[in-house]
Amino acid sequence: MKKRSRLSALLVLLTVCLVFVGCGSKKESGTIDAIKARGKVIAGVKYDTKLFGLKDPASGKVEGFDIDIAKALAKKIFGDETKVELKEVTSKTRIPLLQNGDIDLIIATMTITEERKEQVDFSDVYFKAGQSLLVKKGSEIQGLQDLKKGVKVLTVKGSTSAKNIREKAPDANVLEFENYQDAFTALKAGQGEVLTTDNAILLGMQQQDPNYVLVGGNFTDEPYGIAVKKGDVDFVAQVNDLLKEMKSSGEYDKLYEQWMGVKPE
Repeated sequence: MKKRSRLSALLVLLTVCLVFVGCGSKKESGTIDAIKARGKVIAGVKYDTKLFGLKDPASGKVEGFDIDIAKALAKKIFGDETKVELKEVTSKTRIPLLQNGDIDLIIATMTITEERKEQVDFSDVYFKAGQSLLVKKGSEIQGLQDLKKGVKVLTVKGSTSAKNIREKAPDANVLEFENYQDAFTALKAGQGEVLTTDNAILLGMQQQDPNYVLVGGNFTDEPYGIAVKKGDVDFVAQVNDLLKEMKSSGEYDKLYEQWMGVKPE
């Protein structure tokens, strides 16, 4: 009886050890497992933001800095950068789409904030931006001090820019649009005097139409991060490993200079 008891105890101990070993050896997240089983990464990206993610209406191709980061992640997971599906998101829709499981991660000019950290987990900073102002050449508006009562400021729904401008220029009339192209079209149509968002996005608009210029410098810090589902720490680690590899190999600097026209600071 004693031998049987000792044998039973030994078997239980061995089973427990195997469970722990199995758990310990599983380094990849459930998200990575799901991605591999599906055969592609589904990345939430912008379709309306020049330099970061802009869809060509003629070819249907989406290009930009964020798009190339998504391709690099697919290459890290599959060894093939084409194993990525690009799904359009806006500042308003990106978190709900992530939480609903429609996308695996968000790579879409998304500023890391404490408020957003309550809903998602972020990677390390992959791009440093700052909020600025875009106006038509010759405009009397040259900075925040000119955003007085009656001035119409255009921005995008669900963005940190909308919140920031209301704090920085409380007397201005803030109008919010669904996406950046709608806001820029409204600016060019005279529906407002100034458009505000991150300087890198505004630079893309300036390249689209040189009749518009950035003024006033940067008045906030906007560090962009890649967002994943809250609590998915293993997936965050995988994404951070990718960013570190890209920076150490020089690939990050190459992409940055290709899209921004300058070397990263």
